[in-house]
Amino acid sequence: MEVALHTVLKEGCEADYDAVHREIPETVARKLRAAGVRDWRIWRDGRHVFHLVDVEDYDAMRTALRDDPDNIGWQQTVGPLFDRPDSYEGGDSGIRQLWTLTDQLQDALRERP
Repeated sequence: MEVALHTVLKEGCEADYDAVHREIPETVARKLRAAGVRDWRIWRDGRHVFHLVDVEDYDAMRTALRDDPDNIGWQQTVGPLFDRPDSYEGGDSGIRQLWTLTDQLQDALRERP
C-alpha cells in the first residue's frame, strides 16, 4: 500500500529538517524496514513536506513504532521542527487518493469490447 502524507515545518526549520534527513539513524531505518516499510520518499516545498510511504500495512507500522525507543528518539529529533509533531496516537490515514492514471487506463481497457 502507498500512503501520502503532508506535514508543515515551523518557520525557519527547513535547513534543519534537510540536515537530519541527509541520512536518518541506521537503527530507525532498520526498524522502519522491519515494520513493513519498503520505501519512504520525501519532497519539500518551502515549509511543506510531502511523504510517500510504500508499506505493507500503515496502521500496523505505526503501532509497531509507537513505543519503540529508537523511533521515540527520532521523533524527539524531528518533532520540534514541525508545526504539529506526530503523536502516534492513531487516526492518521494519510492524504486521500483521488485519481491515478493507471486506474483510469485499466478501467478504459476493461470497457473496450
